[in-house]
Amino acid sequence: MFRNLRINIFIYYLLTVLGFISVVYYFVDILKIENIYLFAFILLCIIILSGIFISKLAVDPLWDYVHHLQALSKETLHELNLPISTITTNTQMLAKDIEDKKNLKRISRINNACNMLKERYNELDYMIKMQTEQDVKELFRVDELLQNRVFFLQKLYPHIVFHSELVPMELFGDKTGLSKVIDNLIDNAVKYSGNSTDIEIRLENKTLSVQDYGVGMDEVELVHIFDKYYQTNKDMQGFGIGLSLVKRFCDKNAIELNFESSKNIGTTVKLKFK
Repeated sequence: MFRNLRINIFIYYLLTVLGFISVVYYFVDILKIENIYLFAFILLCIIILSGIFISKLAVDPLWDYVHHLQALSKETLHELNLPISTITTNTQMLAKDIEDKKNLKRISRINNACNMLKERYNELDYMIKMQTEQDVKELFRVDELLQNRVFFLQKLYPHIVFHSELVPMELFGDKTGLSKVIDNLIDNAVKYSGNSTDIEIRLENKTLSVQDYGVGMDEVELVHIFDKYYQTNKDMQGFGIGLSLVKRFCDKNAIELNFESSKNIGTTVKLKFK
């Protein structure tokens, strides 16, 4: 599709350039128009019309393609909801009649896997709404959101001890986006905790802070933490895009973002809401 589109645009652009040269030759050498303003006006009209045709030729196939992908994503998202709900409901019913510990652990793993699928489902739904510029803001409790995220991430990091001090706080904003930000911050705190197993999460005075006692960063590393694909430790898993996403979200939603870090002491990230 895109190869044919490139060829069509190239051919049309080539014909347009040749057309400009022909028009200039016709008006200057054949008609010998001396009125420079009339000549400039005619040439400007031709340029504008050519620009409209070229932009239409370039954008329309892309718009159709994107629209098709969005429709496919929405249909797929709708179809995913039913099997996830079915698995979750039936495993909960099975767990009530099972006493064997090994089988209960297996069912627990299935439930955890379904919860992770739900997370991906919510993220896909969020991305579709963002791309279609739908309003994703809602009124929610930030402290409850933090509790839910810590509960979910605790299953992924059973060796980490999360210390939470959360003051009740309501916010009208992008709940799913903030949830992704929280996950990124906690995930980074876990990855760079080193030998420490303690992570502190506080919510007070409209400020959320995530603090670890791990490897920390020096001033040079702090300068680059928001650079896309940058990682302070190349041996860590991931692609170094988490903090750039965090900063983009904070900038978009007028959230003040601050980092405090010292080498081999730890890092504290603070989000101050207005």
